[in-house]
Order: sequence, then C-alpha cells, then structure tokens
Amino acid sequence: MTTQILSLEGKIAVVIGGTSGIGYALSLGLADAGADVIASARRQEQLDKTASEIEARGRKTLRLASDVCDRASLEKLLAATLDKFGKVDLLINCAGIIKRTPTLTVSEEEWTNILNTNLTGTLRACQVFGKHMLERGYGRIINITSLNSFVALSEVAAYAASKSAVGSLTRSLAVEWSKKGVTVNAIAPGVFHTDMNAKLLDSTPRGHELLMRTPMGRFGKNEELVGAAIYLASDAASFVSGQTLVVDGGFLASGVNQ
Repeated sequence: MTTQILSLEGKIAVVIGGTSGIGYALSLGLADAGADVIASARRQEQLDKTASEIEARGRKTLRLASDVCDRASLEKLLAATLDKFGKVDLLINCAGIIKRTPTLTVSEEEWTNILNTNLTGTLRACQVFGKHMLERGYGRIINITSLNSFVALSEVAAYAASKSAVGSLTRSLAVEWSKKGVTVNAIAPGVFHTDMNAKLLDSTPRGHELLMRTPMGRFGKNEELVGAAIYLASDAASFVSGQTLVVDGGFLASGVNQ
C-alpha cells in the first residue's frame, strides 16, 4: 500500500527547466517513479540528452524547447504534450536565474529580468498548464522556491524577492484552485552542490558560512529533492496544498552551530 500510494505510474509530468541542476534530477527521479516525463528548457542539446535518459528508463517523453519568458512557447509545449499524451497530471516549475549584485547598485533591467524569469515565468506556466488541469478537475503543481524565501543572503535581493513571491503565489493558487482538484505546493531547497556553484561553495568564505549554517555538515545532492517531489506529486499528498516543503539539511532551524 505504501509503495502504491507513492507511485506515479501512468502520470504525465512536465518539468520546466528540467534539463539541468535540480530540474534534471527531478525529471529523472519522476521517470524512475513511473511517470512519463517531458523535461523542457531552452537548450536543445540538453533537451536531447535528458530525453534520452528518460527513454532509457522505459518512459516516454518529448523533445520540445520552451522559455518561461515566452508564453507562446509554453502554450506550444502544452499543445504538443496533449497531442501525444492526452493530459498533463503534474507540472514542476524549476526554471530560474540568480545574479549577485549589491542592492544599492542593482539596475532596474537586472531586477526586472530576474523577477520576469523566476516569478512571472512561474505564473505563466501555472496559467498555461493550470487551465488544462482545472478543466480536467485534476492536477499537481510544484513550484521551486528557496531558502531566500525565508532568510536573506547578501547581495541577491532580486532573487530573494522573486522566490519569496513564488511562495506567496503558491499559496494564492492553492486557495483558488484546490477545490477544483488542483493542488499547488512548493519545495524550498537548501544549499545544493551543482556544477555552477561548486567553486563558490568549495573555495570561498561565503561557501564556508553556508556549510557552517547547515547542521548536517554537508551540502545537499540534487537527487535528495526527488523524494519531496514524488510525495507532493502522488496520492499520498492528496490533502496537501499551499505548503512549502523545505529540504535544507536543517539550515532554517540553525542558530549557533558551534
């Protein structure tokens, strides 16, 4: 019974930003859990690689690029998915950008670009795919927020504002859509080691401080987010909506660690 309630067998999942970093790990993890997974992003080379790995797991997929800043590309992705699979059960919004800039000098262009991608991009995907889910009377949406939704990290104010707002958007959509069969939740990752941030985490004072603030004494591995995603996507979470599940090795519980 426990295994069955967590199964994603027969489910169709779309992962926006699903070909690198956290999104890539979630795409493969959902496929391992039984779902057919459409991992979409902007770069075709990464799309093809991820799609091949999904197919190697015996699951079906599509190789179609999308950009969260381009509503038409999301509508095209939905249409293609419906044409091949007939439905979308699960949407995970992983696309995002971050740039470190002192808040005093951050340009309006940079600020707007980060919010347009992280916040408005999430809204666009929720609107496009949510309409289909609401018409079906069933859907699971999982947004990706951040530790920055709860605490400030130096010189990433635009990112923090965008991710805090994604948490708020998640709650708002849950209030509006849950009674119609569509649950909306979020995952807030702690500090996870990736190819992009390896140098920062391993060899800078900022990385040392982040490690010191994490009670487990190590950074997360992307695959350690898969369980949270499977839970929120599964029947085990059928009465869970409007929540943010923090996966952070104890970071937010941390005060003095030594």
